[in-house]
Amino acid sequence: METKKQRQVAELIKRNFGIVMQQEGPFFLEGAFVTVTDVKMSSDLGLAKIYVSIFNAEDKQATIIRMDEYKYKLQQELVTRIRKHVRRIPKIDFYIDDTLDEMDRLNNLFDKIGD
Repeated sequence: METKKQRQVAELIKRNFGIVMQQEGPFFLEGAFVTVTDVKMSSDLGLAKIYVSIFNAEDKQATIIRMDEYKYKLQQELVTRIRKHVRRIPKIDFYIDDTLDEMDRLNNLFDKIGD
């Protein structure tokens, strides 16, 4: 069960990391469009699991790997934005949110059934 503080910090990170990706993403994502869909905080607020939806990329896992390569730079940009709002700066990890891909796949299946 998430606490109120976990939800607040997660929302703060979600908003600010989205801005960081808008500013820094074009330099290393090679045309992929990355959207932050959710952030889950650990109970001690030491780890932020950032879920991203990736569009316009052939290999989504390669995009996550590329983000991992730039993790230090991305985390530093995030820190400059949130350091006055949190006591403890969390480490970040990236995960693919494939909810929209799954929804599209199910819609295609339903369309085939309807034909």
